[in-house]
Amino acid sequence: MSGPLEVQSVLSEGWRLVLGFIVGVLFGFFLERGGFGSARKLTGVFYLKDFAVPKVMLSAILVAMAGLLVLGRAGVLDLDLLAAMPTYIWPQLVGGLLLGIGFVVGGYCPGTSAVAAASGKWDALVFMAGLVTGIFSFAELFDRLESFYFSGDLGDVTLADWTGLPPAGIVFLLLLMAGAAFWLIGRIERRPRKDEGDLAEHTGRSDAVLGTGGAQS
Repeated sequence: MSGPLEVQSVLSEGWRLVLGFIVGVLFGFFLERGGFGSARKLTGVFYLKDFAVPKVMLSAILVAMAGLLVLGRAGVLDLDLLAAMPTYIWPQLVGGLLLGIGFVVGGYCPGTSAVAAASGKWDALVFMAGLVTGIFSFAELFDRLESFYFSGDLGDVTLADWTGLPPAGIVFLLLLMAGAAFWLIGRIERRPRKDEGDLAEHTGRSDAVLGTGGAQS
């Protein structure tokens, strides 16, 4: 486990390993209990049928983002110690596209595939086999891809750096955007689905044919 806890020597190396193991087990447990070890659950968002994934992801991002800001303002956490991945715009755009395609086709992301594989799902094991194959294939081809891999270098840029807004302003804008996203998701979830309408129509026809007329026994 890395980050400010390591740099500020809050935890020893041994305790960081213990904490990392505990957090990993709890993370996997709650993912599975929340249904995120199911490919159907994860791909439901692309069919506008199940929005559990974006709800959880948005909530986690907002809590972490606001929490870090508050801890930084309170002097508990030095935000300068947080690592930011360098931005290489073109390879990261392509990588995001490939990850999205893999998510839709396979029904998993790397983390959820590990959770599903641990619970014995064969499709997750196949997904992980493809993931490992992709990792080793990329490593073998890295010399040929290296120039593209480092293209579009923007450095360790953040939204605050890019827009010129203070971090608190970025957090406020993202909270507004998330609120709008939750509102839109709620509207979509409340609308009647076509398959539900078809089921109701089919049930009505069955009642008519059988002469039940919805009468209760």
